[in-house]
Amino acid sequence: MAHKTRIGIFSFAHLHADSYASALVSSGEIEFVGIADPNVDRGQAKAQQFGTTYFPTTESLLEKQLDGAIICSENALHRSLVEASAHAGVKAIICEKPIATSREDAESMIACCAAHSAYLGIAFPCRFSPVFTQLRSLVQQNGLGDILAIRGTNRGRNPGGWFNDKALAGGGAVIDHTVHVADLNRLLLGKEATEVYAEIGNGFYKGDFDDTGFLTITYDDGVFATLDTSWSRPQTFPTWGDVTLQIVGTTGVVDVDLCAQAMTHYDDKNKAILSSGWGSNFDALMIAEFLRVVQGQPSQILATGEDGLRALDVALAAYKSAEVGQPVKVGG
Repeated sequence: MAHKTRIGIFSFAHLHADSYASALVSSGEIEFVGIADPNVDRGQAKAQQFGTTYFPTTESLLEKQLDGAIICSENALHRSLVEASAHAGVKAIICEKPIATSREDAESMIACCAAHSAYLGIAFPCRFSPVFTQLRSLVQQNGLGDILAIRGTNRGRNPGGWFNDKALAGGGAVIDHTVHVADLNRLLLGKEATEVYAEIGNGFYKGDFDDTGFLTITYDDGVFATLDTSWSRPQTFPTWGDVTLQIVGTTGVVDVDLCAQAMTHYDDKNKAILSSGWGSNFDALMIAEFLRVVQGQPSQILATGEDGLRALDVALAAYKSAEVGQPVKVGG
């Protein structure tokens, strides 16, 4: 009998963990070995929900000889969980974004995985959006001429909880939402960000975390991008985010909305406005690709640790820029 690919999830702290677990259950090709979560009540409830086993510690789940690990903890714990998985011999790891809360942690994670021949992937599901795939193909075929500028948004609701704790999250809305679009821009342009100027505030929630940010990002050859990255949407807003891009080229302009495949549902019974997706499930597409990587197949689209580091660099530069009040160089 063929060996089934053995996958474990470490922590359900992040909101996307449910979606990833659903993708595992739906795949039918793997063995969902279990969930390790320091929050006992949450971990036990999720294990029951997804028909798997709860493990009280990271070590107890890693002892089960996993092939793949999915890390969905608070951002500050990414490094310890990724490195523990690599040391335990896990072949492939996918870690929620941002890769880490500091460049030092990100570099250590990348080096540790390389030393143990473990693949390190970063959860950037927007890469798997069919509309983004089409846009990238158009740009690569010179369908817009030379790209001059990109206008991006990634706005949503404040998730609350540990996302508002800078020690656990590494920041607020800017670190949470910048990395997605920074990664998409880098893929489209094939260029590295060189400089960031950012205005960052906390005008919506008045907390000690940022809930609003506006970035201007400069790339090689003078191309620039702007990004509205915020938790500016009210709690009744029907979606978590609105990832949009406007690409301005010398021969054309294209506007895309990665989250438009949904119906807006005005629900009187539950007194809520809901967004009911009918289109492609980015998370499921990403997890399917990750499972192929676990099984030894190469990937041209799954984000790597290095991709995660480059996106984190933009967010960290934004914070530094807002602190000093002027543009700053990216990285290092």
